[in-house]
Amino acid sequence: MSRIAELKHFVVSCHSVRFKELQPKPFQNYHLETGLTMVIFPSLVSFSFFLLHVAHGEQSYSFPEEMKRGSVIGNIAKDFGLQTGALSTRRARIDTEESDKRYCDINVRNGALMVTERIDREGLCDKKASCILKQELVLEDPLELHRISLHIQDINDNSPVFKDVKIDLEIRESAVRGARFLIEEAHDADVGQNSVQQYSLEKNENFILAANGNTVELVLDKELDREKQKEINLLLTALDGGSPQRSGTVVIHVTVLDANDNAPVFSQAVYKASLPENSPIGTVVITVSATDADEGVNGDVTYDFGHVTDEVMKIFSIDSKTGEISVMDIVDYEVKRLYEIRVKAKDGLGLSSYSQVIISITDVNDNAPVVSLKSVTNPIPEDTPAGTEVGIINVQDRDSENNRQVRCSIQENVPFKLVPSIKNYYSLVTTGQLDRELVYDYNITITATDEGSPPLSSSKTIQLSVADINDNPPVFEEQSYSAYVSENNKPGSSLCTVSARDPDWRQNGTVIYSLLSGEVNGASVSSYLSVNGDTGVIHAVRSFDYEQFRSFKVQVMARDNGSPPLSSNVTVSVFISDVNDNSPQILYPAPEGSSFMTELVPKAAHGGSLVSKVIAVDADSGQNAWLSYHIVKSTDPGLFSIDLHSGEIRTQRDISESDSMKQNLIVAVKDNGQPSLSATCSMFLLISDNLAEVPELKDISYDEKNSKLTSYLIIALVSVSTFFLTFIIIILGVRFCRRRKPRLLFDGAVAIPGAYLPPNYSDVDGTGTLRSTYNYDAYLTTGSRTSDFKFVSSYNDNTLPADQTLKKSPTDFADVFGVCDDSPEV
Repeated sequence: MSRIAELKHFVVSCHSVRFKELQPKPFQNYHLETGLTMVIFPSLVSFSFFLLHVAHGEQSYSFPEEMKRGSVIGNIAKDFGLQTGALSTRRARIDTEESDKRYCDINVRNGALMVTERIDREGLCDKKASCILKQELVLEDPLELHRISLHIQDINDNSPVFKDVKIDLEIRESAVRGARFLIEEAHDADVGQNSVQQYSLEKNENFILAANGNTVELVLDKELDREKQKEINLLLTALDGGSPQRSGTVVIHVTVLDANDNAPVFSQAVYKASLPENSPIGTVVITVSATDADEGVNGDVTYDFGHVTDEVMKIFSIDSKTGEISVMDIVDYEVKRLYEIRVKAKDGLGLSSYSQVIISITDVNDNAPVVSLKSVTNPIPEDTPAGTEVGIINVQDRDSENNRQVRCSIQENVPFKLVPSIKNYYSLVTTGQLDRELVYDYNITITATDEGSPPLSSSKTIQLSVADINDNPPVFEEQSYSAYVSENNKPGSSLCTVSARDPDWRQNGTVIYSLLSGEVNGASVSSYLSVNGDTGVIHAVRSFDYEQFRSFKVQVMARDNGSPPLSSNVTVSVFISDVNDNSPQILYPAPEGSSFMTELVPKAAHGGSLVSKVIAVDADSGQNAWLSYHIVKSTDPGLFSIDLHSGEIRTQRDISESDSMKQNLIVAVKDNGQPSLSATCSMFLLISDNLAEVPELKDISYDEKNSKLTSYLIIALVSVSTFFLTFIIIILGVRFCRRRKPRLLFDGAVAIPGAYLPPNYSDVDGTGTLRSTYNYDAYLTTGSRTSDFKFVSSYNDNTLPADQTLKKSPTDFADVFGVCDDSPEV
C-alpha cells in the first residue's frame, strides 16, 4: 500500500480530533507507526479526525533561541491528547540522547513544556540553516515514547565581526582602474536574514565597494599616485538584516606599492579530509597548497586560517610555510562531527586568496554503554505476584552505528529478569514468589555490552529490598510502670520512660507512643502529662501540688506505623511526694491589722498558770507539718514560757508587784521541713484584775457610738454575782460534750472560726495544730465586734478566767502598748 493510500485509509477509519495551531511554530509534524510524516500548515488547512492509540508520535515546536528559563514552549498534554493528571501518575519526563544537557522539561501539573537551560543556537548548530534538538517524552505504566523536535529559530543576537581590526593592503600604483582587491568578508554567527546582508564603504576618491554574496571586493575607481599619497585609510562597515540592525567595522589600510598583479591560487577550491576521533596531538590532517605566478617576494606564499571560531583555533593549527593542518587538542566525535575551516594564502606583498577545508570526524568505539535506573519499586512487598514490573532500565551508548548497539543481561539465581520494551528501555520483572524470611534483599547486577570492536561494557548494581507485612503489635517491656515526682516540679521535667518493641521491619516495627484520653482530678490528662512519641519519655506538663492530689494513673498506647496499625496499652501510675512549701499559718492570735487582741493575766496568777495559747496549722503533711513554738522576744524573758509542741503560754513564776503591767510576746512557729519555714505573731498581755486600773484608760471618753458598751459593762458587773453558778454549769456541759464524738475542725466551745482554717486542713493531735480540748477568752477591741469569734469561758482547770472585755478601738490599745497600727477596723 502506498503512502497516500495509507493516509486515506487512516483518515477514513478515524472520527474527529481537531489539530490546533501552536504558536509561534509554523508547522507540526506527526510521525505515526506507519512511518508516514504528515505536515500540516495551520494557515492553509484545518480538518478533524479521530486519532487512534499510537505508541510512537512526533511533535514539533518552533521557538526563538535565548528564551528565558521557565518560558512555555507548548502544552504536551493538549498536543498529545493526554489528561493533565496522567502526566504525574505516569511519571512523565523529557529524555534526550544527543546531549548531556536537558534544555526543556515538562510541568506535570499543567502539561506545559518549558525551557530549563539557556539555548544558544550558534553554540548548538553553528551555521546550519536548520537547528533541531531531538527530545523524547517518556510515559510509564504503560511505557510510551513520543518524539519531540525542537526547532530553534535564530534571533539577531550577534553583530557582524571582521577577523582583524585592521586590513592591510599593498597596491601598486600601476594598478589600472577597475582593478579588484578581495577583502575578507565579515562573519555573523547568526543565520538567514540576521547574518551579514550588505556592506558600505566610507566615501573616498580612489575606491568603491563591490559585494556579491560572500565576496567583498575593493574596486579601484581612480588610479593611485604614490607620489601624491602613499597610504589610504578606509572604513568598511558590515550590516546584518536583523531588527534592530547590527553592524561591524574594520579599517582598510592601503599602502601604495609597485606592481604585484598575481594573487596566490589554491590547488583545490575545497579540501576534504577524514579524521578519527581521539587522534593523537600533532597528527597531520591535510596539507593545502597555493601558488603565485609572481617571482621573488611577490611570489612567497604564507598560509593562515581565515575567520574561524575559537573552538577551531583550539583544536587545529596550520603551518604558515607548508600549509599542513594538524591536531592540537582532543577531537571527540560525540561533541562535533564536522569542521569547516576557511584557509587563507597570502603573497609577500599582500595579495591573498581563500579555500575551504572540510574535516569529517569518524567514530571510534570509545564510549561504554551507560545503564540508568529510570524507575524502581523499592522495597517490594513479599506478597508481590510473579510477573510484576518493579523497575525500568534505560541503556544509552554515545557512539554511532554498530558501536551503539547494546545487549543487556542479568546474573542468574535471582527471581528477576529483563524484558525489552520500547527502544533502549527494559523492564525489570519478577519471575517467582518472594519470601522475606528467606532473603530480605537482592543485589541485582545488570551488564550492558555494545557491538563495537573491541566491545565495551558496563554494569550497574541495583539493590532491592523485600518489604515486611505488619503482623506483630508492639509489646511493652513491663506490665505496668510507676513514676515518682516531688511536688512543685518544673514543667517539662521527665518522670519515667516507657518502652515497647515490635519485631516487624521498618515502619511496621516503628513504635509511636501517645497518651490515651482521660481525666485527672477533673481535667484532661494531656494538661498534666505528655509523652515523647519517639522515645516514650513521659514529661510533666505542669507543676504538681501534693496538697491537691497525691497520685493518679494514665494509659499509654504504643502504636506501630503499619497498615493497618497495631497497638497495645500499659498503665502508668504517678505518685507525688510532699515538699515543705507551706509556711505555718497562725490562727490565733489573729494577724495585726485584722483585729486587736489582748489577754488579761490576774495579779495573783501562780507559776505554771495557763495564760493563752498560740494556735497554728501547716498545710503540708508528715514531718513538714510538725510545728514547734518559740518565744523570740518578750518584755520580761523570765516571766512567761511556751510549750514547744502545744503552743501553750504559761507563767514561769508567780506574778509580783514589780512586774510591768504591759507584757508583749513575739512567738515564732516553725515546721520540721528541710529547710524549715516559720511564721511569727505578737501576743499582748495585761497584768491586771480590772481594766480600770490601767492609767492610760482612765481618761478615755465615750462617745455616743460607744454608749452601748457602757451598758454592757454595767450588765457584766451585775452578772458577776452569778458567775460562779454559770461556771459550774459550763464545766458540767463541757464534760458531757467530751464524751460525745468530737466535731471536725471546731465544736461549739472552740473560739476559732472555721474561716481561719486553711483548705484541706485536718486536725493532727500533738503536732501543734488546733486541738478541740482548748478554749480561750479573746479580748478584742470595739472594732472587732463583727468578728466571728465565740467568747466562752475556759473549761480547762488552768485557764485564767475572763473578768472583763475591753471594747475600744485598736488605736486606743496601740497607745497603751506603744504600738502604732494603721490598719482599718475589721
